[in-house]
Amino acid sequence: MEPHKKNIKPTDDIGLLYQISQVLNQSPDLKQSLYDVLELLSKTMNMVRGTITLLNPLSNEINIEVAHGMPKSALHKGKYKLGEGITGQVIQTGKAVSIPKISNDNRFLNRTATRRKKRDHELSFICVPIKKETQVIGALSVDRPYNPDYPLEDGERLLSVIAAMIATQVIHLERIRIEKEQLKAENERLQAELQKKYHIKNIIGNSNKMREVFQMISQVAESNATVLIRGESGTGKELVANAIHYNSRRSKHPFIKLNCAAIPANLIESELFGHEKGAFTGALHQKTGKFELSDKGTLFLDEIGSIDPDVQIKLLRVLQERELERVGGNTPIKVDVRIIAATNRNLEQAVTEGGFRSDLYYRINVFPIYLPPLRERKTDILVLAEFFLEKYTRENNKTILRFSTPAIDMLMGYHWPGNVRELENCIERAVLLCEDQVIHSFHLPPTLQTGQASNTLPDVSLESAVERLEKEMIVDALKHTRGNISQAAKNLHTTVRKLSYKAGKYDIHPHQYR
Repeated sequence: MEPHKKNIKPTDDIGLLYQISQVLNQSPDLKQSLYDVLELLSKTMNMVRGTITLLNPLSNEINIEVAHGMPKSALHKGKYKLGEGITGQVIQTGKAVSIPKISNDNRFLNRTATRRKKRDHELSFICVPIKKETQVIGALSVDRPYNPDYPLEDGERLLSVIAAMIATQVIHLERIRIEKEQLKAENERLQAELQKKYHIKNIIGNSNKMREVFQMISQVAESNATVLIRGESGTGKELVANAIHYNSRRSKHPFIKLNCAAIPANLIESELFGHEKGAFTGALHQKTGKFELSDKGTLFLDEIGSIDPDVQIKLLRVLQERELERVGGNTPIKVDVRIIAATNRNLEQAVTEGGFRSDLYYRINVFPIYLPPLRERKTDILVLAEFFLEKYTRENNKTILRFSTPAIDMLMGYHWPGNVRELENCIERAVLLCEDQVIHSFHLPPTLQTGQASNTLPDVSLESAVERLEKEMIVDALKHTRGNISQAAKNLHTTVRKLSYKAGKYDIHPHQYR
């Protein structure tokens, strides 16, 4: 930020202090007011260059905040550790320093490379601390041409008074800078957490079909290609979209999501492209659309197959031209957005029936990823169930260690029309109902227990059902006790004799579980 030039006339010390007080009190811009103070000093003290430096209490690093008489590029070079160089020593000790000739003092580091130590350009240097009560928060320094008749002590006292006057402004700048650094650090931390949370490895699945999905995510994530994620509802399409974005070069930029099926047809255009004030009834303010919000980042269009055909034309134009116009506006707005779309509809059929534009279909179907339904990846059911069990036992502060054998059989036998989402809801319900350390079959929803909705359990007689349940409970108890029949009988609230009889009846051998 460069200071704006003002017609400032040289005056005496009292007049100078008065002008400084006027500048500090009237300027709404903190940084600009400090530039104006240095401009005043350049007129009254014949200042060649001047700086206001701030100490970062978190890193103990000193940075030039405002400068006069040096190029903007040099400001970034002026970084010092506490106690380093004359400025670092002034901030560390809280004592002012005056140097008649800088060429005779080897403490000058000249990090900004703006000082020339030639005899015909000899400079004097004055540096005074800026304090917040007793705490030193920065320094005010001035370079002026060497003059043997100029009393440096008087200049030092004047600068000390000015440093006290600008201390409040500097304190505000320091607070703003620290808040910005903390906000930046927090943003970086959250970005790192998101990348960790949505890492490809965090998508659960060991089946061959899911390994193919992982491979495709890895191949497309680093590119800018448009991705179309296909799959039934509840298969994890949004999770895949997250993984693609947060493992891409756009991960530090916005990731905006829009469920196209949840927005009324008459509002979807405004949501996508935004609108100008007065564009339609109720448009009281200008609205920024999702495309503009996701500039330089990624826009996830979930359920894209439900978009109205009229909006599809405008969406196609944005995807092709990379520019849009707000509703009610006529100014083209350039956008740089990567599109990830998702749908559970048969888009090919929709194209044939005229419900979805063929040119838009081919535009978004650049890199399709198909997510298999849970019934086609049976080997992942138990892995997912264990993951959700751990998640919800932790959230509900419970200690549940495992699933019983009958519960596992029911989970594996069900066809899961709601896919992973239904499985997660099922495990959450079971955790809430469970009062011991094992999820049993009766903790699962009635749909899984009866098999009526899924037609996954065979019709059996009451006697055979009881025998099967007895056998499964005995096996489960022996597994838990590692073949200890006494402990197993105790857990089942029966006697060793009865348990031994039942084990013999069902051809169960306790020693096999040791």
